[in-house]
Amino acid sequence: MPREKLLDIDLQTIDTAAPAAAELLQKAKDRLGFVPNMYGFMANDPAILAGYMSTYDAFRDTGGFTPAEQETVFLTISRINGCTYCTAAHSMIADKKSGVSADSLKALREGSTLPDAKLDAVARFTIEMLEKRGNPDKAEVDRFLAAGFTTRHVLAIVLAIACKTFSNTVNHLAATEVDAPFAPYKVV
Repeated sequence: MPREKLLDIDLQTIDTAAPAAAELLQKAKDRLGFVPNMYGFMANDPAILAGYMSTYDAFRDTGGFTPAEQETVFLTISRINGCTYCTAAHSMIADKKSGVSADSLKALREGSTLPDAKLDAVARFTIEMLEKRGNPDKAEVDRFLAAGFTTRHVLAIVLAIACKTFSNTVNHLAATEVDAPFAPYKVV
C-alpha cells in the first residue's frame, strides 16, 4: 500500500533545483549514475541535501565500520523509523555491494536476531540508541564495546542517526517512490 504524501513538495531535478542544490544533484548523478528520488525531494532545501550527503559520506568514510556493519546500522535505523524507501535502498546495497548474507539481510528487514553475532551486536545497539533517543543504558554501551567495538563506533552510530533523520523524515513527508534500482527490495 503506497504511503500518503504529507507535504505538497516538488521532485527537483538538476534543471529545476536552485543552483546550490543542482550542483549537489549533479554530484549524486556523477557518483551513482542517476539522481535518486529522495535526493530530488531533499533538494527543495539545499541545506538538507548538503547535510544528508555530508553525514552519509562521513559515516561511510570515517565511522570505522565494515561495509556490512554500515548497512546493518542504516537498515536498522530505516526499519525502526518505518522508512520503506531507505529500507529498500539499503537492502539493495547490503545484498549487492556490502556483503551482507541473505540470512542476515532477511533478519535485518524483519527485526529478528541476525545469524552473525557481530552484526547482531551492531543492530541491537543501534536499536537501543534509537528507542532510547540516544540515552542507552550503561550496560548496553558496555555490551557493545565488549563485542569488539569502540567509542568511535558509538559516535558513528550517532552520525548515522543524524543522516537517516534527514532521509527518513523527508521520505515520510514526500511519500518518496522507490527508484527502479531498489524496486526488487521494496517493502511489501
